[in-house]
Amino acid sequence: MAPVDKQPPKPPPWEDFPFLKRYFGGIRSLVPREENIPEYPSDQEPELAPLNTSIGAPRKKSLPKSLPFDPYPDYQSAAYKSVYGEKQECFLDFQDLIQIPRVHYYEGVPLGQPDAVMGSHDVLGLREDICFERFGRLGPYGYGYSVKRGGTGAGLNGEREGAENMWKERGNPVEVDYTGVKWVTAQDACAHKNRMRFGVLANATAANELFLKMHTGNAQDETETHVVEGREISRSLNQTTSVHGMPPTKAVKTLPRTAVVIRTWWDRQYSAEDIIYLRSIIVELSLLSGGEYTVHFLVHVRDDNVPIWADKKIYDRVLENSLPEEFQGMGMLWSERQMSLIYGGLQESFFRDLPVHGVYRGAYMALQYFSHQNPEYEYLWNWEMDVRYTGQWYHLFDRATQWSKDQPRKGLWERNGRFYVPSVHGTWEDFKQMIRVQSEMGTNSPNNIWSGLKAGAADIPGSPQGKTDKPVWGPEGPADMLGAQDDPTPPTTFEKDKYTWGIGEEADFITFSPLFDPDGTTWFYVNDVTGYNATQGLPPRRATIGTSSRLSRRLLQTMHRETVLERHHMFSEMWPASVALHHGYKAVFAPHPVYIDRKWPTAYLAGVMNGGRNGASGGARTSVYGGREHNFKGTTWFYDAGFAPNLWRRWLGYKVDNDGGEQEEMAGEGRMCLPGMLLHPVKGVNMVVEGGTNIEEDGFEEMGAVASDSELDWEDDD
Repeated sequence: MAPVDKQPPKPPPWEDFPFLKRYFGGIRSLVPREENIPEYPSDQEPELAPLNTSIGAPRKKSLPKSLPFDPYPDYQSAAYKSVYGEKQECFLDFQDLIQIPRVHYYEGVPLGQPDAVMGSHDVLGLREDICFERFGRLGPYGYGYSVKRGGTGAGLNGEREGAENMWKERGNPVEVDYTGVKWVTAQDACAHKNRMRFGVLANATAANELFLKMHTGNAQDETETHVVEGREISRSLNQTTSVHGMPPTKAVKTLPRTAVVIRTWWDRQYSAEDIIYLRSIIVELSLLSGGEYTVHFLVHVRDDNVPIWADKKIYDRVLENSLPEEFQGMGMLWSERQMSLIYGGLQESFFRDLPVHGVYRGAYMALQYFSHQNPEYEYLWNWEMDVRYTGQWYHLFDRATQWSKDQPRKGLWERNGRFYVPSVHGTWEDFKQMIRVQSEMGTNSPNNIWSGLKAGAADIPGSPQGKTDKPVWGPEGPADMLGAQDDPTPPTTFEKDKYTWGIGEEADFITFSPLFDPDGTTWFYVNDVTGYNATQGLPPRRATIGTSSRLSRRLLQTMHRETVLERHHMFSEMWPASVALHHGYKAVFAPHPVYIDRKWPTAYLAGVMNGGRNGASGGARTSVYGGREHNFKGTTWFYDAGFAPNLWRRWLGYKVDNDGGEQEEMAGEGRMCLPGMLLHPVKGVNMVVEGGTNIEEDGFEEMGAVASDSELDWEDDD
């Protein structure tokens, strides 16, 4: 019998949608934001300036002037000082001579530039009336000038008009010489100068054993002090002293300490583009804020046979070889074997042939333990090496944090589980009310028949599936979860609350992707649950794709105790969200602007992204999570989004798929200028540097531009 020829599957509908072109507009076509007619989503056609795809197009406009971007509070105002004390300026050197340059922006946006299709600048309070080109964004960190002058040697070719303007802002046209900069020294000095703005710090740990202690620097440097210009600065902020002079003004209201923990691994090779990325995070979050954030590297030693916990010299040598010289002293090591001993007793299922303590299934274990050993940090950002932001980091983190703090608890989990599409859903208030109706009244969506078995059911074993959704109001945990954690309880009933509970409450978990219900979906990791009593079914769960997020110490310590005491755990992307759900902690999806590369019909896009139960993104087999994740390929934010790396490379001035590059920029509208966009993943960007090869000639594919298949991918772009 002849074999039956199988027809290849039909391509997804989005592959037939036309590509958008006006992302690639340049700084010579800038118009005020309110005058822009976006190419998408819009029914109108903008009167396009000459496209960058038209090599022979004449230059129509002279170059406008860029301006320094300052998203920080008015630190010098009397109102700020009266509450938080005096913020001291930080420098790159101990002599307080090398000032830290500011990111520069251009007013307006390129004519026809598309709007975000999901999420919103306006809702989060992000600037959308400005844009950033590569020299203004990356120039402060060594981009655009030679190694001899202390730069990276990248960005010396291509369209450069106006690139030097940012260095003239303070009357000093000399670029910053990064040769010999020690970021741990600059960061510690900054924190010391501003120590009175923060609360008293507890000792991190009394343990001396290398195996138990997760160092926040090289072990041999723990008690090292620096004495420069009459100041003694201890490497431990708990031991700061002043040799002479008046101490800074003490704050009336202290600021919480926040860590930014960058996840990396011991044998990673750091490119010039990686260095620029890391410098920008340290400067914008830590130094320019006066120490509001502290940056650390959590370094995964991927060979369990290296005895880093047995000998201090081995630990120090491995750590020294794991990071570039300028970041020495900011890292700490961990290994999967260490996690298996600290979190012993977990039931091992080898889900997907991977160990429960491994970086893929147990990504947060090392962060849990880091928080346990460093209790001075009230909040911790878990951040990946392959995330990029065309805007300014402090602006993003500050607005996401403040917006999350302002969110009421009522309907929060229901809002968290949906994508916000402004062109379809209207204002944020309209969106909130739509979700309230969907949840309380239910919908007639045919997707509901594919819901999880327990969806909409009352809290009674064996009850049938309902049409409406039971609102999340307070802790929603299984009977065998960790108890006695002082979990928050609602001050009144769901019906009586007037959207007041939760306003002004810091979020325990902030994520940049929806917190969806995986129950009933085809998401591959839905059943990766360890240690819970599953005789009555799996516990309530929530998940979010990706691990770039902010977690409170309270949440991390509850995760730590659940793992240690109850032997509970879940797949990495379910674990923090589910623990927050169980214990009634405040979790928030911050709807940052997400862009898409093709002209999707917006109503269709909203239906695809929110294709789960009752208009949510999860809770049914029709969810976009699982077998339908290909719909994210053309977006700027997903674990394997293809548009994100392409857009970043085009923005850097390189050719992608034979489009863009130096000639188009110089003959057309000039350099690309983009609003603040979070991009993920961006891997293997090998920029043209002094004496290096030309990427346009060697080919884009050879740079490792293909996205990894791994969702937890900070270790996949060697």
